[in-house]
Amino acid sequence: MPTLVNPRDESNAPRQSPAPRLDSLQGKSVALLDISKPGGSVLLDRLEAILKETYGVTTVVREAKPTFAKPAPPEVIDRIRNANIQAVIEALAD
Repeated sequence: MPTLVNPRDESNAPRQSPAPRLDSLQGKSVALLDISKPGGSVLLDRLEAILKETYGVTTVVREAKPTFAKPAPPEVIDRIRNANIQAVIEALAD
């Protein structure tokens, strides 16, 4: 007889509060994380232009995962953490 597997996460992990929202992106530094799906870099190129031209973002740091099938490796996360940024946007595309 087949085993029925529940796809929901039923663990009792403690709830965490989301990071506080920024009042504005003006003058901020933003990291863009490409998860390496086809078209992601095209999306991020356009998003970077919009963030700078429309929202006044001063610095954009670009990072990429080696593959979309796995979590970002620690060195990618560390580079983002150490980049003195105020926001991160992760991009999907296809």
